[in-house]
Amino acid sequence: MKTIKYLIIGMTCLSLGCFQSKMDHQNNIDMDNKEMIPEKNLLENVRLAINPKYRDWVLFENGTYIIFDKVDTNLNPKEEAIKLMKQYGPVHSGGPAGDFSVTHLNKTEGWVVSGHGYGMYTYVNPTELESNSPSEVEIGLYGRSKRNQDGLNPKIIHINKK
Repeated sequence: MKTIKYLIIGMTCLSLGCFQSKMDHQNNIDMDNKEMIPEKNLLENVRLAINPKYRDWVLFENGTYIIFDKVDTNLNPKEEAIKLMKQYGPVHSGGPAGDFSVTHLNKTEGWVVSGHGYGMYTYVNPTELESNSPSEVEIGLYGRSKRNQDGLNPKIIHINKK
């Protein structure tokens, strides 16, 4: 099954071509032409996407969030999240950061894209995609491009620590 996923991803990337204008260099996604989610709506959708048992998490500007599932009173969530985002956020061709899986959300509209990096997820809202019925590959590639943007330029917009 993973072989088929890699084949589909590879063929999709090849079919998109090698030229880059205002495109996300790693993912061939035109980030300038996508509808941005207002920060308040992004935060609310991410809150609904996260299992309430996880109380410590950090949200980045493009919708990538990191959940800290182990309670550590000495943890500085801002520093740890930036460190993890710089390490696992950027997408490198041919590496494990290109792998992803898509989960449809029940408590809010949209999907969560997961992949390389334990506890790291990216929220994708349907309004961000051009298709009314996108495939998992489209959702995953777009979510991966958002994670790449957060990894290259990590800007935290919310820290949830309880």
